[in-house]
Amino acid sequence: MKILSLIPPMTQLNTPYPSTAYLTGFLRSRGFDAVQEDLALALVLGFFTPQGLLEIKDQALKVPEENRSASVNFFLDYFSDYQGTIALAIAFLQGRDSTLAHRINSRTLLPEGPRFASLDAYDEEEGADSLAWAFGALGSQDRARHLATLYLNDLSDVLRDAVDERFEFVRYAESLAGSQPTFTPLANALAASPTLMDLHLQGLTKSSIAKHQPSLVLLSVPFPGAMYAALRIAQTIKQHYPNIKIGLGGGYVNTELRELTDPRIFDFVDYITLDSGERPLLALLEHLNGKRSAERLVRTFIRNASNDVRYLNWQEPDVPFEEVGTATWDGLPLNSYLSLLDMLNPMHRLWSDGRWNKLTVAHGCYWKKCSFCDVSLDYISRYETASASLLVDRIEAIVAETGQTGFHFVDEAAPPKILKALAEELIRRKVVISWWGNIRFEKTFTPDLCELLAQSGCIAMSGGLEVASDRLLDLMKKGVSVEQVAQVTKGFSDAGILVHAYLMYGFPTQTVQETVDSLEYVRQLFENGCIQSGFFHRFTCTVHSPVGLDPAAYGIELVPLPPISFAKNDVAFIDPTGVDHDQLGVGLKKAIYNFMHGVGFEEDAHKWFDMPGTPKASVGRNKIAKALRHV
Repeated sequence: MKILSLIPPMTQLNTPYPSTAYLTGFLRSRGFDAVQEDLALALVLGFFTPQGLLEIKDQALKVPEENRSASVNFFLDYFSDYQGTIALAIAFLQGRDSTLAHRINSRTLLPEGPRFASLDAYDEEEGADSLAWAFGALGSQDRARHLATLYLNDLSDVLRDAVDERFEFVRYAESLAGSQPTFTPLANALAASPTLMDLHLQGLTKSSIAKHQPSLVLLSVPFPGAMYAALRIAQTIKQHYPNIKIGLGGGYVNTELRELTDPRIFDFVDYITLDSGERPLLALLEHLNGKRSAERLVRTFIRNASNDVRYLNWQEPDVPFEEVGTATWDGLPLNSYLSLLDMLNPMHRLWSDGRWNKLTVAHGCYWKKCSFCDVSLDYISRYETASASLLVDRIEAIVAETGQTGFHFVDEAAPPKILKALAEELIRRKVVISWWGNIRFEKTFTPDLCELLAQSGCIAMSGGLEVASDRLLDLMKKGVSVEQVAQVTKGFSDAGILVHAYLMYGFPTQTVQETVDSLEYVRQLFENGCIQSGFFHRFTCTVHSPVGLDPAAYGIELVPLPPISFAKNDVAFIDPTGVDHDQLGVGLKKAIYNFMHGVGFEEDAHKWFDMPGTPKASVGRNKIAKALRHV
């Protein structure tokens, strides 16, 4: 039996989403014939060719002139320039034609559509010269990659405005799947006439099936924005290859489809599995090979003969983390991924720039207390580790296979004890890699440990500061304080490790004053060199988090959900403070964008908010500096 794992659109373009690499490596370690394909990358690359652009032009011309966006008009006006440069730009972003940087930097080669207005926007703050501010610290290659990325973003806007209004580079038809109580929106979209995007995806699906001739196809859906395309793939397989069985899993499924009762999704797939896929997949393969009854499937939804959804969960232990095998990228076009440079900030760019080998240091989270997190679900609650020796064995195997030494450790929160042992093992075995990951900013990360991690190849760390308010951090059960975060992040920065802070606004009972104070703390963290990058996320209450499970403990009331037969995750709530967090979010994001580009530090925090009566910050402007002197 051949098993084909597919990455559906859209996930990311700079590196493969790792789920299929994990599953393929695991299946091969157990002797199965397993292969993988990335249809997300293939879909985008299929449009970004001279012929693909011609197809887009034909679609754009069908849009009435009065309905055309600025992006579409510019594309049509400069179509010949786009068609003549698209192959060059793609080759450059794939790292196959580095000398093209000089032509791109001349600003005369690539057509510059509406997205290039962001370069002019740099002038709006502090009277800075746009090119000096944007590119002063960048080399020729980086500058050209940023310009080529803006060029691709313009084309992405044309795809959205003229071909498929649901398209985005990292989200595709996200609203059709995210927290949708019924399957109806997806069913209607899948029943509609296919768009040009859908037709391309159908062709890619058929080619992949013809190439591999699988008996089982596994679709990994990490986000709501990959669900529609995954089902379009499944629809094509069901129509043209009805004997192939299809399994569905991934982060979105694990989080949102746990209470599934709508049988219509089984018109497209045969099996839906929850949580870590190794054990359910082994049980499913035994079932398909006639060695296990359906009743003994593990964490698997099926549709029975009565058209009812059944959840089968034969109790068997999960495959230990040390026995899941080594991820493999065999079969994925590693030289075809696009190294994009959306954000000039050196830390922020890591998410889209460069092809990183993805690796998990430990399964789950060792802390698993944060009140906003899905701590009740397996991917957080089941914490398992592997020895440092085994982790370095996996690292060496991946480097040998891919020829690339960059690693992104994708843990929810990598444990400091394991990272210390891993660093020591890398140094002892003289294994040279560059790596970054996600942690909790806890006091265990001393300056000495930061230095050790840097010596082992650590180049960056991200972590959750969330809300820079000790009251709210305590309510969140983060187990850290603002002062502690300042000291830990400064230790990383002093060791030459870039730091990104995940930030949050709109947490239950958060006041306007706390939001302003939080921004002031963030300003000081940037100003004092503690962090180099950050992003403000709007708090969302989920049904699997402590807030969603016990809202009264956080001073809020949940809005009753409609009857659920499909997806269930986000839940609205009533906060007695009545704060307009969405309006505050505009100021927060504008401020941090400026901070990440090294400007705006002299501005009073409350002035970033375009809201009458916004209070001044109640914390001193040197609070973080004083905390750092106390170390």
